[in-house]
Amino acid sequence: MNSQLETIFKYFPNLTDKQKQQFEQLEELYEDWNSKINVISRKDFENFYTKHVLHSLGIAKVMEFQPGTKVLDIGTGGGFPGIPLAIMFPDTHFHLVDSIGKKITVVKDVVKQLGLQNVEAQQTRAEGLVRRYDFIISRAVTRFANFYPWVKGKFKKEDINEYQNGIFYLKGGDVDEEMEEVHCSYVTYHLEDYFEDEFFETKKVVYVPWEGKR
Repeated sequence: MNSQLETIFKYFPNLTDKQKQQFEQLEELYEDWNSKINVISRKDFENFYTKHVLHSLGIAKVMEFQPGTKVLDIGTGGGFPGIPLAIMFPDTHFHLVDSIGKKITVVKDVVKQLGLQNVEAQQTRAEGLVRRYDFIISRAVTRFANFYPWVKGKFKKEDINEYQNGIFYLKGGDVDEEMEEVHCSYVTYHLEDYFEDEFFETKKVVYVPWEGKR
């Protein structure tokens, strides 16, 4: 077994056999798609489980989504962080969107091959969505000041989770400088506190409660 995959099982020891099998399938599925279109940087692929899957699961170390939670993944690309989180939380519904059609084609195929019943993938721009969600997630598709206006009006009013409805943003580098552009409250979680690999030394999960929804 891939040692990086074993690391995921170490950090998340309560996975079911089905979840373990789904995580194990991921590499082969993305390797196949990567041979056709460049979904994931080829130089990154040897660290697929660390840089893409485990990085996505950083959100799961901070937040455990309750059954029935609805989550929007903006700019999902090939399905990150949405697909690993959908495996982790099978009773949470994930809506994965990206403006690039070929990436959504990949997402739809991976979802089908894994048998994930809790994922919807759609080619669209976030600004055009009218549905409401408990949480919005993203892996730093743009500066937060650009991202923030996209999510306005997209949150449900009722909170059903431990955290108030809001945003979980996977970010590297200087978070404070970037967040100051927006003037919103936020909490930073350092992934090096959860994962040992040096890749996570500068990686963070930024949680932004949506103050404007009430």
